[in-house]
Amino acid sequence: MAISDMQRRRMLPVGMLMIEHRLIERMLGLMRAELDRIGKYGRVDADFVDDAVDFMRTFSDVCHHGKEERILFSALSAKPLEPGIRKTMEDLIKEHKFARETVEDIERAKERYLIGERNAPADIISALNTIIEFYPRHIAKEDKGFFVPSMGYFTKEEKEQMLEEFIDFDSRLIGERYKAIVDGYEARFMPRARR
Repeated sequence: MAISDMQRRRMLPVGMLMIEHRLIERMLGLMRAELDRIGKYGRVDADFVDDAVDFMRTFSDVCHHGKEERILFSALSAKPLEPGIRKTMEDLIKEHKFARETVEDIERAKERYLIGERNAPADIISALNTIIEFYPRHIAKEDKGFFVPSMGYFTKEEKEQMLEEFIDFDSRLIGERYKAIVDGYEARFMPRARR
């Protein structure tokens, strides 16, 4: 669901991050479907894996984690945070690093698959499964226990400024490209998927 500029400007900054989580969840569903296809046919759709890696690197990490780390977490770091919120933020940064490393594992396994390495499909399955199992917990931690409480540290004006920074950050990226990739794969592999 696309949101208008007017709707975007009325929401909390973390509302944008939660909307991005929904797109990430859709990609995770596609990755799970690829896992099933690999298990069933023993073949890897290398083009899909390339697109999934690109999505996870560019949309999930650069765009989404970028807004979290460079804008939200940076602003929170200047506040007198309760120890629990500070600890959660530190844990989220570590989880972002883990996600980056796992995406690298997916790409390396795919490269080994392309040169015919025998164990590569199992390694792709393992790395895909790791990211698929990891992200729902990570998203739940942010959505349910971190995002809304974090907004309590900011004034109305600071939240408006942060939202503007998020919008500016996005304007420099190509998020619509990744939405189109997910839409296309859902239409191809999951024609009845809700969009």
